[in-house]
Amino acid sequence: MFLRIPDWLRYEIQERWERLAVREWINKNPRLIIGITCASVFVSLLVVIAQLAPEETVKTREYKKAWFYDLNTGELFVARSEQIPPISAPSGPLPNGEPAGVRAYVFSFSNEPNESNRFIGFLEIPDPQAKKDRAAPAEPGAGGAQRWGRGRLIRRVEDKQWVPANSNQGWAILREIFLPNRTGQHARYSPPE
Repeated sequence: MFLRIPDWLRYEIQERWERLAVREWINKNPRLIIGITCASVFVSLLVVIAQLAPEETVKTREYKKAWFYDLNTGELFVARSEQIPPISAPSGPLPNGEPAGVRAYVFSFSNEPNESNRFIGFLEIPDPQAKKDRAAPAEPGAGGAQRWGRGRLIRRVEDKQWVPANSNQGWAILREIFLPNRTGQHARYSPPE
């Protein structure tokens, strides 16, 4: 059963349509209509091209040096960024003989950070169980943070247990770092000089 428009409403709509004289106006101004049509097609074409164009990759700055944390002394030290933790620390190896240097991510709320306003956001080591997982290609649609977190274990300085960076506990650590402070500022990575 279809909804039927009453006759009086149909006649009213038809009368108003005729009063507008849209057809006459279109017939008298064909160039304007062709111009509007061409502009619409052009805008539609631009939208399609923009949707099909590849996304621009964000270029990140590569640092030659990185922060590392000495698990024996609790002090930061600087080493080459391409080194994979754990690395040799200034204080020597851990009691079990393993290297004591792990990667540290240092942040600051200041534009020009100095030693007093920097803080260690988290520590990082590779997950020994996931070496083959890091070499495997990332799943399609994985964001930059998801790709970064594969095969990494992280923890806060005060924590004792390492957690996978892609786990709920890992995401909680990362979220905590990037919460704004009391003045509304967000933490920024503070590279070593």
